[in-house]
Amino acid sequence: MSQDIVNEVYFLGGSVFMGIVITFVYDFILIGRRIVPHSLFFLSLEDLVFWVACAFAVFYMLYRENNGVLRWFAVFGAAVGMLVYKKIIGDRFVKVISTIIRKEIHLLRRVVGILFAPLGWLLKKTTVFFRFIGRKNRRLSKYIKKKLTGFARTLKIILHKH
Repeated sequence: MSQDIVNEVYFLGGSVFMGIVITFVYDFILIGRRIVPHSLFFLSLEDLVFWVACAFAVFYMLYRENNGVLRWFAVFGAAVGMLVYKKIIGDRFVKVISTIIRKEIHLLRRVVGILFAPLGWLLKKTTVFFRFIGRKNRRLSKYIKKKLTGFARTLKIILHKH
């Protein structure tokens, strides 16, 4: 086999691999979307950034391997790589990984809740105590103000008489 044909086969293999990598990376975006719901704006923004980055990666591959010349079999190879990955691995990978991460997050929330339960109880008791002190303090301050006002009036009367 001639070296040119071998190079073309390697180039086709690299294109298929590029398609697999692109779809694999996009699956992580899908996993993130399953874990954290996104608005339509952020979905569109993520897709735009992802596809612009993919365009640069594909262009770089074409530039490096084929001097920037677009070869349709390279596009076809990338599409085949994407399709093969999606059919064999794709949806199951996203489902399994997102389920595992959700369960880990749920477990982590429960552990943190258990660890911080005494702190929550202490905070609740402290809040109740300070509310009680605050009510008593208001009553005490009203009483003191009433007594001081009475004392000031008495003092004023005494000073006016002298």
